[in-house]
Amino acid sequence: MDQVGSLKILYAAGLSPNDSSQYRVWALERLGHRVIPVNAYGYEPKNALLNKVLFRLQVGPWVDRLNRDILAIAERERPDVFWADKLLSLRPETLDKLRTMGIVTVSYMIDNAFGPRRDPGWRLYMKDIPHFDLHVVQRDKNIADYRSSGARDVIKIQTAYEPTIHFPPPEGWSDGERDRGVSFIGTSYDDRPAFLTRLWKEFGFPVVISGDGNWKKRLTEEAATALYTNGELFSEAYREGIWRSKINLSFLTHSNQDEFVHKSFEIAACQGFLLAERSAGHSERFVEDEEAVFFTGFEECAAKIRRYLPDEAARARIAAAGRVRAVRDGYGNDAQVERILERVRSLRDRERATG
Repeated sequence: MDQVGSLKILYAAGLSPNDSSQYRVWALERLGHRVIPVNAYGYEPKNALLNKVLFRLQVGPWVDRLNRDILAIAERERPDVFWADKLLSLRPETLDKLRTMGIVTVSYMIDNAFGPRRDPGWRLYMKDIPHFDLHVVQRDKNIADYRSSGARDVIKIQTAYEPTIHFPPPEGWSDGERDRGVSFIGTSYDDRPAFLTRLWKEFGFPVVISGDGNWKKRLTEEAATALYTNGELFSEAYREGIWRSKINLSFLTHSNQDEFVHKSFEIAACQGFLLAERSAGHSERFVEDEEAVFFTGFEECAAKIRRYLPDEAARARIAAAGRVRAVRDGYGNDAQVERILERVRSLRDRERATG
């Protein structure tokens, strides 16, 4: 270790300013740790078709090179921790070799490898499960899933906001600056296209959607023209999209068995008015109708929009309370990452005691 309490962390993930994995790197560095990044994007084929094959099968020279380079960097740097953030191309023998070097291996997985969505790409990852020292997951259900698959240790933490990106608007911000009425910024999973179209079509609500190009495929041509704004919003543009929205919708991804979503914490941190799909996970983290507003199903969502869209004062009060709650109870990356490192330290201490 470089200094008392500081860890050297070899961190492998797809890293870009638009990825939450990058936010976790920043949090680790703010907490005083030295991070050695390995950007998995540099190990993807340039050919789009080959990249699809790689993602699905996790085979080929790109996988060989990633695993070889991780071991070479580990030999050279001798980190305390190897942190894999949704890294699907690791081989079990790579993790075993890291372990023999005395390196604690951590898998941080925001997605659900056991979920009903049946995403491709999990072939190697499922084999890796017994070989990591610690798995970090987002769902209660996943704790049992991982243990039944041979995991050594599992911890549940929540997704989080990034304090350098997700913060409140300038003083005095009001509906005068909000040109997005009922706003959704995100993916088109589940029944969201039909749901948002109904809000616009049946009630005339001023719905605005921002996200990737799949929205154009899943919305009707009429709805896409009326509701969809081209392009995804990242970083500062994402934050400003929240600021400019009177109502910020947040859906659970049911096909991923979500209990809560990082969008809800980001909206609250930006002091946006949060209208989120009701769940035990959301209800445990925000007081309903005081720090956030919840809905179950289309009719209740429409009723809540009808209630709050014209009431700027109520929205401002709830949004401010949601921001206070998010900061006070540690819904940011620093607090969540520190919880993981506490478990890592206990694993290291245990290994030393038994070793």
